[in-house]
Amino acid sequence: MPATPKRKAMRAAIAASLTAALACALGGCGGSKRPGLGADPAHLVPSSAPLYLGAVVRPSGSLEVHAQSAGRALTGEANPYAGLLGVIRTPGSPALDYKRDVAPWLGGRAGIFVAAAGGDWERLLSTFRTGVLGGAGGGAVFPFAGGKAQGAVVLDSSDEGRARAFVSGQARRAGAHATAYRGLSYELARDGTALGLVDHAVVLGSDAGLRAVVDTARGAGSLARSPAYARLLAVAPAEALAHLFVGAGAASSARASAPASVSDLLAALAGSSPANVSLVPAQGSLALDIDTLAPAGAAPSGLAAADPAAAGALGEVPGDAFLALGIGRGSARLDAYARAIRDLAALGGPASSQAGAGGLSVSGLLGAILAPLGALTQDSAQARRDFQSWMGPAAIFATGSGLLDLRAALVIASTNAAASRAAVAKLAERLRRGGAVVHAGSIPGADAAMEVRLEQLPIALDVAAGRDSLGQAKFVLGLGASSVTTALQPTSTLGGVAVAATAGAALGEGIKPSAILQVPTLVSLLEAIGLTEDATIAPLVPYLRALSSVYAGSRDLGGGAQRLRVVVDLREGG
Repeated sequence: MPATPKRKAMRAAIAASLTAALACALGGCGGSKRPGLGADPAHLVPSSAPLYLGAVVRPSGSLEVHAQSAGRALTGEANPYAGLLGVIRTPGSPALDYKRDVAPWLGGRAGIFVAAAGGDWERLLSTFRTGVLGGAGGGAVFPFAGGKAQGAVVLDSSDEGRARAFVSGQARRAGAHATAYRGLSYELARDGTALGLVDHAVVLGSDAGLRAVVDTARGAGSLARSPAYARLLAVAPAEALAHLFVGAGAASSARASAPASVSDLLAALAGSSPANVSLVPAQGSLALDIDTLAPAGAAPSGLAAADPAAAGALGEVPGDAFLALGIGRGSARLDAYARAIRDLAALGGPASSQAGAGGLSVSGLLGAILAPLGALTQDSAQARRDFQSWMGPAAIFATGSGLLDLRAALVIASTNAAASRAAVAKLAERLRRGGAVVHAGSIPGADAAMEVRLEQLPIALDVAAGRDSLGQAKFVLGLGASSVTTALQPTSTLGGVAVAATAGAALGEGIKPSAILQVPTLVSLLEAIGLTEDATIAPLVPYLRALSSVYAGSRDLGGGAQRLRVVVDLREGG
């Protein structure tokens, strides 16, 4: 599969609408007929499914209002999810009309699953991206046509007779013929598309996918009864519009199939743990609850695992930061964040070498941070001795609104001031061997400093060690000497200003923020330095303009379950 569609799938993640789209596109976000929600379609999904997306497709009341409002704010379209009706448009079918073709029989819930990790994931996520944001195809397409992916869409029905008529009509247009499996009659097209009614549910998918649904209905293990799914659904927010379940280790397996995919981000968040991502629309905001479940006796893995040190590190960055990320303790977590940042950049769009104002490019900025991070977190005895042995909690921050007053740095607390001071020269030497130009530096308040010039970045990267105003030893990678000074001697800290309290209130559940982003300031900075046209950023800019703030934080749910909550505030009229 070409790389570009995979990368463009990031726009759907930014729009927080991969899950909401299924709910609203298939259900029209309400309508005159509002049946009860009915059973979870996961009861018909095999327990082996690595990826399952479930949704309330006939929302009502405040859930309907909030889902529609969020979609309109993010896309600017009156009916932002209409293109996704194509996900159930099987081969040979004309464009579907929701009120005429679907509403008369659609029940309260729907789900979609794939039978294998890897390419099937990306095909599924790509079709949602097309449906929500448009593309060459003009809308979503049925993801299981031609055997390209294995799995099925499972739609609860409120009127079995009308549902059967819908299936028959779609089968006739697809040129399907009648066949049977384990006593159940269904329709099978020449390209492998299967259509049928299983336990009152409309099932549209691959032949193997439909047969797996039949097996489950006949008593085989279902996803709904699997321990991980049941546990994660039990702690999921009751007001969720939709949720995405990822089986244990599935994201990591999919990650190996292709670089720069959504699977990479899921793997970074969940590690080898099963995960459930719930979408909760509210008045003026969207929340994503990423819940993970560590296996019995194992420590939680992935960036979604709660780390109290991350919130503490965030509280120590400058109080005027528009971007602040508490990374927490340990080189492994720092390395995981570095990989996640790289994955995010790749998903936004193809890397661009074209520089904006001041000679900057997104790839250059990321390269300036990721090159030294790679050296700091390298899996080698020397890197463990020189760098990782003294690393405490870390944080990233950025302040300013333009190139002239931009201050940005990675700050790592040190448990051994002498070792982190010596690490300045050792890191500079490693970067020099990699092609950087290195000079000795002198920064007020720093005990050791080196200036590093990287080929792709005309701004100096300063590596320094010193102590902050409380006497804590710190190791700093800053964009320019002024960033190092700001990191060591901030005039205020984020933990003592109102935005931290605002973030905590938005997150709720007693969650302390570990990430804060003021999106309008970020967009203004990108505009000021000419990066909004950068190929990596340009696809995301329209959606960033619809956002106000992004907050994130995590907590322990007990019993091995962890929650990372991300709250996105939408701009009024955005």
